[in-house]
Amino acid sequence: MEEKNLNRITINPQICHGKPVIRNLRYPVETILELLSSGMTIEQILKDYEDLERDDILACLNYAAKLSQVKSINRISI
Repeated sequence: MEEKNLNRITINPQICHGKPVIRNLRYPVETILELLSSGMTIEQILKDYEDLERDDILACLNYAAKLSQVKSINRISI
């Protein structure tokens, strides 16, 4: 995947509490990933959320792929 589609993912403290969203549209990346993991297709998501574009969904997947490339995660006990 190309890095350029990552510019569709924005982080703004004033939108969705600073969570990564698609193009400041208040669609959190995590929501789109949850829809995909539940079995929805890209086409179904686009039908339900008409202001989204195919490249937005692909950007979410690319963003998740980049996050999974971390070398280690330090767990904090709560």
